[in-house]
Amino acid sequence: MSRATATTAPSKPSSATANNHPPQPQSSPMTDVELVQLAQLHHRPISSQPTPVHLPPFLLSESSHPTLLSYLDSRAASVNSSSAVAEYISALFSLTSHHPSVLSALLPSLLLSYLPLFTSRKIPHDHHSLSTLQLFAVHLDAIEITKIPETINLIIMYLHDVKDFEDAHVLVLLPKCLELVRISNEIEKPIEYINSVIDGLLNCEWSKVVLVKLVEIIRDVSCIDKGIKRDFLEKVFNGMQNNIEMQDLPGLVYQLLVLASKGFNKRDVIEGIVSFFGGKIKGGSIMRQVEGTVLLHVNFAVKQDPSLGQEVLGLVRSDSRALNHFTVALLLSVARIRRFSESAIGVLRTALFNAYKDYNFAKVCKWLSDELKEEYLQNARVIEKAVLKAVNESHYGREHIVPSIVQFGFGLLEGVEEGNQKKLSKSDGLMGSEELATQVLKSLFEVHDMARNEIIEQCKFRILSLKPERGHPVIRLLGYLALIHPHPVLDHVSHLKEMLDYFTFMHGKISSHLVIVLLPLIKINRILQDYTILVLRKAMFRRESSVRLAATGAIIDLILACKQSKGDRLFSFQESSSQASCSQPAEIHHATGAGLFEELSGLLQRCLYQQASVREVLYHGLVKLVLVDHLFVEAVFDFLLPHFLRFYREDADVPLAIDLCTKLDSGGVCIEEPLDCLMFCISLILFLQPHCRSDTLPDSGACFGFSITQENEAGKVLSGESFSNALVKIRKFLRNENLEGLLCKSQNSGSTPIEDEKLRCRAILLLGIVEVMLNIIVTELEKATEVNKMELESELSILVGFYESLEKHTSISRPSNGIRRGTVRPTASDAADRLASGSTKPSSERTPLLAIPSICQLLKMALESLTRDSSRTGAASQNQMQLSTGEASAPNSELLSSVLNICFRQLKLFSFPDKDDPWKTLIYGDIKLLGSPLLKIIWCLKSDTDKKKKEAEGRKDVEDRRELIHLGLLCLKKLIEISLYSLKYVGLIDDLVSSPGLEQESIHSMEFHCIDGCKLAEGIDDQNTRIKELFIKMNIKPLLTKFLAFSFFHEAQILCDITAMIGNKLPEERRNLVAMWAISVCKNSDVSNSKVAKSLVSLAVSLSSPPGDLLVAQEMAAELSKVKGSDDSDPLEKSETFSVINKSTDDAIASIVLQLAESTIVDMDWIVARLNTYHTATRKGIPPRQMGIFASGSVLEDTLYSRAEALVKVLSFFVAMTLKDPQAEYLLRIAAKFYKNLARISKLCIASKGCKQVLPSLNYQKLVEITCRQLTAPIYNFVSQMQQSQQESNKSRGLVNKIKRENRCIPDLIFQIEDYEKYLIQLSKITKINLLRHAKRSTSRDFKIVEPSEDALEDDNPNQEPENYNINDAESESSKESGNEETEETECVRAPESNPLAAEDSESEDDATLPKTKRAKMGSIVHESSDEEA
Repeated sequence: MSRATATTAPSKPSSATANNHPPQPQSSPMTDVELVQLAQLHHRPISSQPTPVHLPPFLLSESSHPTLLSYLDSRAASVNSSSAVAEYISALFSLTSHHPSVLSALLPSLLLSYLPLFTSRKIPHDHHSLSTLQLFAVHLDAIEITKIPETINLIIMYLHDVKDFEDAHVLVLLPKCLELVRISNEIEKPIEYINSVIDGLLNCEWSKVVLVKLVEIIRDVSCIDKGIKRDFLEKVFNGMQNNIEMQDLPGLVYQLLVLASKGFNKRDVIEGIVSFFGGKIKGGSIMRQVEGTVLLHVNFAVKQDPSLGQEVLGLVRSDSRALNHFTVALLLSVARIRRFSESAIGVLRTALFNAYKDYNFAKVCKWLSDELKEEYLQNARVIEKAVLKAVNESHYGREHIVPSIVQFGFGLLEGVEEGNQKKLSKSDGLMGSEELATQVLKSLFEVHDMARNEIIEQCKFRILSLKPERGHPVIRLLGYLALIHPHPVLDHVSHLKEMLDYFTFMHGKISSHLVIVLLPLIKINRILQDYTILVLRKAMFRRESSVRLAATGAIIDLILACKQSKGDRLFSFQESSSQASCSQPAEIHHATGAGLFEELSGLLQRCLYQQASVREVLYHGLVKLVLVDHLFVEAVFDFLLPHFLRFYREDADVPLAIDLCTKLDSGGVCIEEPLDCLMFCISLILFLQPHCRSDTLPDSGACFGFSITQENEAGKVLSGESFSNALVKIRKFLRNENLEGLLCKSQNSGSTPIEDEKLRCRAILLLGIVEVMLNIIVTELEKATEVNKMELESELSILVGFYESLEKHTSISRPSNGIRRGTVRPTASDAADRLASGSTKPSSERTPLLAIPSICQLLKMALESLTRDSSRTGAASQNQMQLSTGEASAPNSELLSSVLNICFRQLKLFSFPDKDDPWKTLIYGDIKLLGSPLLKIIWCLKSDTDKKKKEAEGRKDVEDRRELIHLGLLCLKKLIEISLYSLKYVGLIDDLVSSPGLEQESIHSMEFHCIDGCKLAEGIDDQNTRIKELFIKMNIKPLLTKFLAFSFFHEAQILCDITAMIGNKLPEERRNLVAMWAISVCKNSDVSNSKVAKSLVSLAVSLSSPPGDLLVAQEMAAELSKVKGSDDSDPLEKSETFSVINKSTDDAIASIVLQLAESTIVDMDWIVARLNTYHTATRKGIPPRQMGIFASGSVLEDTLYSRAEALVKVLSFFVAMTLKDPQAEYLLRIAAKFYKNLARISKLCIASKGCKQVLPSLNYQKLVEITCRQLTAPIYNFVSQMQQSQQESNKSRGLVNKIKRENRCIPDLIFQIEDYEKYLIQLSKITKINLLRHAKRSTSRDFKIVEPSEDALEDDNPNQEPENYNINDAESESSKESGNEETEETECVRAPESNPLAAEDSESEDDATLPKTKRAKMGSIVHESSDEEA
């Protein structure tokens, strides 16, 4: 019926056609031209064709199809074949579009005829062919579905011939064909067919054209399997490496981002893009521009689909391999979107900081291989280079990320921790977060003008708002920019002025540092200079002493900056002064040098009436001015003389008015005038004055004295001469030791707290004045003749005795145990910290003023006196010796004691090298000079003590020598500590080893070899290492042997500390030699002092390289178990292997071993976290060569297992010991942490969902077995015995508190053990390996806290009863809940035991397969649960 309708319907159109065309026979065929004309007639406007045109009978008949297809071939053979064919096919579609039956019958054959013409290139591939293919695509739904697979096959077979983009036009048919297959019911398994088609595409070789076109059309294909999608993306990204032109990359990336929003895995798309552009691709600046365009595409895509942004962040969070220069730029681009602004920058900062933390940990972790440490170092370097590269390329079409770079740079500066930056040394090749941030912001400042204002403004905002410790890196950045780009920074001078306006409101450190970093700008800009001076003038009138202190230092820095500018005469401070410049050429430099000082002298005069701390800063600043320019000498003397005369009385019996230097303040006494600092300043300038004729500074090793030179004009030396005469008179007065007059102490005055405080403050000032005089005398002594030397040495001895007398009036006394400690007076570092903390009250505690050469001379004098006394004592007879000892030894000991105390106090000044104060060494001298005299004194005292021990002298003499040795060792320890951690004093140990005059014969006689035959300082090429080992061999070893023999335990402890400091600086293989020597000392030394024993064991363990450290710990733990005793054996008095382990030292040594175990567990925690990343990468199928730092994951895993196994053996000895309560609780906490890490390790062995499960390694199985055998089962017995012994104890005091502590640590331990066993059960089920075959059954759930009776608790503390019950009830409920959870998750059984605490190990049973029943807790006994079995 439909056919009839089709055939009769065309009758009307034929009559209408006859009116317009010549009549034709009905059955005659139409030519292709006629068909085209007829189609054109159909396209006329409707108004000109009121009657519809019907198809001719020729087209309605299927017999016409061969003729119509022949026209296609004939037109393809014409000259303009492409346009002719396109015109003809368009005409056919136009004519048949309203007749579906005709179209559906003609279209399959027409398409199948056209495609061979296209693929055989008989038709040119141009826009005409493209329009034709698009027409076919529009009408594909009219084709019979069974013809679609043939079309698809033709397209796929043609792919290998596609060479250019016009050839790929045929691919527009593929998505529609696949979609028709998907919705059809006639094709069997359409989804599988579609996936097979895509598989066929993946198996073909793709040209760059095919790749681009497939990425464009694949988004329209639905129902593709996820695995095929992943394979498709992989093939695309592999093809991008070589086949794609650079200009095609942005469009291709855009299409890939579209795919990510159309069902393809977003993480795979993002990871592929990042890997491609982050790899090594060529292209130069053009490729950089392409990357900029790609970043814009990604930014736009993330705005449209925020989940893409989350994938970018997640990629970096989960995989550090993805962090390359393009990833950094991508994160910075995403950060421009508001919702990702903080998170994107945070992810980037966290990745960088984690890389630093990982390397810092790996560097100090002894049991990581050098290769793995190098990999972590390389990882941090790669991230740093990626950040710098991304920033340096920011001007290649990616200016939109500049604000994000500014935000990131300042975020790094805010994250800088002042103390942690020292962990990254320059030898590592890492910049650190602060230097990296500085380089990032500097690059922006140089390249992008638009970023300069933002950088300066952000500096201002953060300096004013951040805490001082976080604001210093920002100030250093500003100073760096001001130094290398002064003029661009000055373009934003308004921001700098705003910062200076807040000078009085800033922290003292921040405000003074700010002025220092702006000095390069102040020197070249008049406006900024005048504004700075105005700000400092205002600050001097503030009430806060910290503000005045900062302003005083800033004024000195201003004057110094003027003089330190080398030849920079663009603008001088003198030009801004209202004074007229001198016209004499010889005086020009002088006028410029003192100009600003004279201009600001009125402001500096105000400092002389401020607090003592402000005056100290001024005095030290004046010394710096003279060191920089000698022309300041006269101006400084004229400035100080009137002020000095306030406290100096030339005609009085007591020339110094010490009483005027103190005052009452807030009910107490404080120092108002630091007269000692003033005199130190004067004496130093007087010493520098004769050297002023040369332009070079004096040698830093010189001492401080003074001498006056004749000048041409007498008026110029009046001030200096007055000071010189005053110092001479004060020196003569001090020789008379008029202590009462100097302290203004009356014989009849009563002792009140105020008077005592006044005496203390005055004594502290006099200590400093005596130090100044000692500097002067030592300087004269070096130049004196033999005639004057005796007199100067006598005067020196008098002043040292006077110094000792003054110390008795200070509030700081020596310890009561008879051993003199070197802490007599606080250091300059302490004072600086006190001032930095904002303390406004000036302290009476003074900075040491004795120069290093002066101390060195005093040490030499004391050594000579000690040597003379020793030789005189040795030559005398027994009776005469005793007499001489009482007369001469005591003064020498007092002299040496005072000198060593002075030396120790001065060394503390250098304990923390102050990089901000380069004047310290220049003013005080080189501390390396102290090393040789100190070591000689120690050896001389040791030899003298040895003689006295042999000659059975009095105990008092030996104790005096012991005190002196202790002080000398403290000084030597501090000196070595400074040399090891400061590059300025590297050669100190070398000087100590090569020091002449040591008792070499005595050293060689005491030198011995280790038992195992190891020898120090032999076979070493590195000179630094050899020197360190020689020092240990020649000095530490013989001294330690003697001190242990003399029972000088405190001194032996100091030697152990020195050895540990030096040993940690040795290479690993050489460090082991020192450890072997320490182990031999532990085996052969019978020590009863717990502190010394602790030091010796700590030295032996800490210097042993893994796995040797835990092996040593195992041996010592085994011996400790014998000494402490256990249930099976009685305790011994002393270990037979390690003599250092005995009843007096066992607790101290046990604490050292447990601390080693805890530190090992901390290392394990970090390693497990790294292994988690390694396992994640492995399960994703990433090849080992692409895993970066995780390529050594398997090696690291085996190392972790062996380390954990050794730790199990150490802990197994402790759980068998009888430990006291504190150590027992400490052991339980350590064990809980250990089992927590074991649970994490076991969890890593379980494959994630969808991943293949691999069998656990043999090392892991061995670890599980040893843990079950040696630790898990015994630890339950340990807890039981611990509770039982507590209950049986008669001491009820503190019992409730112990129960509270145990109620926290014991349940936590049990939970961690059962959590670990839960993962073992799961792993056993999956792998069919019974990992619990060595576990002790029915113990973990049967544990019960043994409590004292209610009556006992009530008697001890009735108020605590409700609390204890609540705690126990809560824990009982927690145990039941954890039991229910485990029975639901696991399928392991524990056989019930009638006596859980006495259960025996059931290793003999056949446990080849896991039991299938479960357990539940009922009361205190485990029974099988019938509910769960059902």
